[in-house]
Amino acid sequence: MSPHLPADDHRPHPNRSLLILSTAALAFALAQTTLIPALGELKSALHTDASGVAWTLTGYLLAAAVFTPLFGRLGDMFGKRRMLVISLGFFAAGSVVSALGDSLEIVVLGRVLQGVGGGIFPLCFGIIRDEFPADRVGQSIGLISATLGIGGGLGLVIGGLLVDHASYHWIFWLAAGMAVSAAVAIEVFVPESPVRTPGRVDVRGAAVLGVGLVLPMIAIARANTWGWAAPRTLLLIAAGVLILVAWVALERRTPEPLADVETLSTPPVLMTNIATVLVGFGMFGSYILIPQLAESGTSTGYGFGLSATGAGLLMLPGALVMLVIGPVSGVLGARLGNKVPLTLGGLTTAVGLALMGVAHGSQADLLVFNLITSVGIGLAYAAMPNLIVDAVPRHRTGEATGFNAVVRSVGSSLGSQVTAAILAGSVLASTGLPGDDGYTTAFLVSAAVALVAGVVAAFIPRTATAQSATAAAAPRARAAA
Repeated sequence: MSPHLPADDHRPHPNRSLLILSTAALAFALAQTTLIPALGELKSALHTDASGVAWTLTGYLLAAAVFTPLFGRLGDMFGKRRMLVISLGFFAAGSVVSALGDSLEIVVLGRVLQGVGGGIFPLCFGIIRDEFPADRVGQSIGLISATLGIGGGLGLVIGGLLVDHASYHWIFWLAAGMAVSAAVAIEVFVPESPVRTPGRVDVRGAAVLGVGLVLPMIAIARANTWGWAAPRTLLLIAAGVLILVAWVALERRTPEPLADVETLSTPPVLMTNIATVLVGFGMFGSYILIPQLAESGTSTGYGFGLSATGAGLLMLPGALVMLVIGPVSGVLGARLGNKVPLTLGGLTTAVGLALMGVAHGSQADLLVFNLITSVGIGLAYAAMPNLIVDAVPRHRTGEATGFNAVVRSVGSSLGSQVTAAILAGSVLASTGLPGDDGYTTAFLVSAAVALVAGVVAAFIPRTATAQSATAAAAPRARAAA
């Protein structure tokens, strides 16, 4: 038995716990993208425009950004299993609200409640670190993290099927059913983690962080309407940045902060979070661009006129390859250090996105180049939380991985909004649709951002924990060989 586990013969086998935790993570990951194929139906059913319906995505990601570190911290304090069940409860409740909603306000409210479920990921990471044998931690965290990308790709397929053959309401009912099933299984079969960090919840810090994140996202979401150089756009962005700077100063003076700034500012954690924002940008850029391009009519000269289901199926191979690449990233990280798969992931993602930018004339082009992109995203997403776990004390796991999930949500929001803005800027007066050069530019911008992520990752310094873990893995690797 691993020395990291309590001496209790009744602790469950890690495979069972990993399967249950993966189901919880998949429910949240699917909710990121299942709604993308339904945006057209939502716009009509809820009597709103493109900027209004975008809040069904933005509200979800913003709520996740605000509540993820809060639930990570609560898990460290009160028990990770307990808070994971509560987080899934909020997610299920939000799913039901949106399923029953028939107005934009109600659907967005439900999506915000779903976003509270963002705490699922750091809580799963914390349970794995506390419960699993040391030689299983890296691969298991890698698989859970890769689920975010896997679920994102599968969500486009499932969302397309439900939109084409049912209605958007069933997207939310599916999410509710998965969340309730996962919550019951976790309560019954997953033990409570013994590692606790007593303290108080920094509600003030969470509120200030939320305002600092929401203001720039509102500006980005409305920039196509207001104008990117409009005074109110620039004012909201500047105000958000200033509030985030003030939040850092506030957290430094708070005895028990939401996020330990000293830990977050250490080079391994800071650089990993920067790379996370950039990879999240590239991933969501592709999730927005590929379905729109594939569903555009053939009369545009670049579209394929596919249904929502057909567009999702183009991305299915990429989602499936991430299922394999996640554990591979964990093995690679254990042998060479987790910055290696993150670096390779950023560079590979950049290559795939760049190829889609210069060659998207056939469905085969999109399928193959998205496979390359997905390999990169799978490598990177699996490595990110492992880098954080290696760099922080055990009692900071939930808090630090929660903040990493925050910046991932921020990157996803930026990717979706910026690529949408690029397409909006290329709309042709003759057709009212984006031009082909808009897709080329958006893919290449996403590729450039992913390339920067790979470069940043290459310079992440090794931590003592990571060095000892790699050294311990070397004998096992030689024995396996």
